[in-house]
Amino acid sequence: MLEHQMKVLTSVSGNPILFKKELAKSIQWLNTEEQTQLINWVKENFGDDHSETINEFVNSTYDYAS
Repeated sequence: MLEHQMKVLTSVSGNPILFKKELAKSIQWLNTEEQTQLINWVKENFGDDHSETINEFVNSTYDYAS
């Protein structure tokens, strides 16, 4: 699932609105370990273009893992 979500985020990275929606979905679908991996990957790959969106999820106190 993590690999798939990385592909999806890469494909929508040019659209900030879709990127935010897909990041939210991705985080909800992944377990805690995968969430951490995804956030680190997103920071590394899209931190310059989507820093505000990424920070919103990183700084959230909500536990996305079910």
